[in-house]
Amino acid sequence: MLISPAYAQAGDPTGGLMSLAPLILIFVVFYFILIRPQQRKAKEHREMLAALQRGDRVVTGGGVFGTVIRVTPESDEVIVEISRNPQLRVTVLKNTIQSVLREPSEPPKAEEGTDQPQQRPGKRRKGRPEAEAQPEAPPADQPEPHSEPAPGPGPANDQGPPPRQG
Repeated sequence: MLISPAYAQAGDPTGGLMSLAPLILIFVVFYFILIRPQQRKAKEHREMLAALQRGDRVVTGGGVFGTVIRVTPESDEVIVEISRNPQLRVTVLKNTIQSVLREPSEPPKAEEGTDQPQQRPGKRRKGRPEAEAQPEAPPADQPEPHSEPAPGPGPANDQGPPPRQG
């Protein structure tokens, strides 16, 4: 009486498939943006740990630099020397090694066609990036450009240490 009878409605045969399309699209995007690069990075990390050998310079997950002294293939542990004077060796898990640093004796690999000069390994100073190590001088035949001092106050840290509280 007050309730109208329900008639069967003709449904769209592609309606169910089209409602799943956004969900499938989101999964595909997540796979190519998040999952696949993470799997590739994990594979590179496993290969790096498998190639780990004595004498490699490494950085652990805690940020500790050291040199590998002993790697045992049947164990997940590596002995790393973090100081030579006094000799200090620690045992770390292989999985905590974040990266293997390049040997200081091997020169950086320059791509073909680059105009950057090769620097000798002994010329680099510690604590300074290579770009700041030796500023380039202007050619002698060109006049030096006139530079004006920057307006305004200098950096905030030129005033010395803050006063002691106490």
